[in-house]
Amino acid sequence: MSQAASLPVVRPAAVGRDRALLIGGVLAGPIFAASAIVQASTRDGFDFRRHPVSVLSTGELGWIQIVTFLVSGVLCVLGAAALRRRTGEGDGSVWLPRLLAVYGLGLVGAAIFSADPADGFPAGTPPGAGEISWHGGLHFLVAAVAFVSLIAATVLAAWRAARQGAPGRAVYSLVTGVFFAVAWVTLMVRPAPAVMVAFGLAVSAGWLWVSVTFARAASGRAD
Repeated sequence: MSQAASLPVVRPAAVGRDRALLIGGVLAGPIFAASAIVQASTRDGFDFRRHPVSVLSTGELGWIQIVTFLVSGVLCVLGAAALRRRTGEGDGSVWLPRLLAVYGLGLVGAAIFSADPADGFPAGTPPGAGEISWHGGLHFLVAAVAFVSLIAATVLAAWRAARQGAPGRAVYSLVTGVFFAVAWVTLMVRPAPAVMVAFGLAVSAGWLWVSVTFARAASGRAD
């Protein structure tokens, strides 16, 4: 006889400090997305088909995106700390908050090490990729660490959801991670306007998954 699937873990809804931190984690993605959209709509020369959000951290108004990276990253790290206190010890429970914390730390690193101007942005920058400075190189490095951590978190969540008998949640997590990974790798191998837009959508999908994960924990559903 096959062993029955584990039921999803249900805990009391988070209260007090942990609830506030988890709600902060939920809001990290919307804050990031709203800031990027407003900046892209108001800063001359920025085009989602040509530029990653990171280049918004350049120029006179670059401080806005730097603060956005910092706030979103810190909210994610604090949310991950609260998530760790809401989960158990087995079945990969410890690693999901750890991976989300590393993702948040990667965003903080992206704030500290800003990207370089590129491909006509800010206005007046020559076309093309341009030279990569030391801080621009570190920006790419910490961003890569953040992306890998997020992808790993979605795969881990998918595996845990499958073990808990929640196939819908497992598919959602896995599809999010695969979409993000494919879009990212494609952007590095064959950059093109359509690929840049697809990557932007993948980042949005990743943030949505992060918000859903923290929201579930705040309501007492442990992933």
